[in-house]
Amino acid sequence: MSFSNSINVSASGLTAQRLRMDIISQNIANADTTVTMDGKPYKRKAVLFKEQGNTMFNRELNKSINNNFIGKGVEVAKITEDNRPGSKVYEPNSPYSDENGYIEKSNVNIVEEMVNMISASRSYEANVTAINTAKSMISKTLEMGKF
Repeated sequence: MSFSNSINVSASGLTAQRLRMDIISQNIANADTTVTMDGKPYKRKAVLFKEQGNTMFNRELNKSINNNFIGKGVEVAKITEDNRPGSKVYEPNSPYSDENGYIEKSNVNIVEEMVNMISASRSYEANVTAINTAKSMISKTLEMGKF
C-alpha cells in the first residue's frame, strides 16, 4: 500500500466518523423532542458504513489475482431510523397526549449516544494519528533522499 493510499483510507474514515458524530449530536439535541413535523416523536438515527467502492465480486477477483487485498476506505451506506418505541410519560395537560393522557417521548438514550460519541471520537483520533504517521514517513523518506 502506498503512502497516498493509506492517507486516502484514513481520510475516508475521518469523513465517515465526522458524519457519525453529526448524527449523534442531532440525536442528543432532539432527545426531548416529542413532536416533529410529521406529528410523531423524534426517532433516533444511526449511520451504517460500508467498504468504499468495492463490490464483493471485485474483492474476490483482486484476492485471486494478487493473492492479497488492499482496502479502499469506508463510506456511509445509509442513515437509518431506529424504530424502537420511546417511553410513555403521563402528561394529561399536553396538547399531544393521547386519550389516556400519555405522550410518547423520543427513543434516544443519552447514555448510549454518549458511548457512541466517545467511540466515534476515538476512531476519528486513530485516523488522524494514521495520517500524521504517514506524513512523517513521507517526510523522513524525503530527508533520506537529500544525502
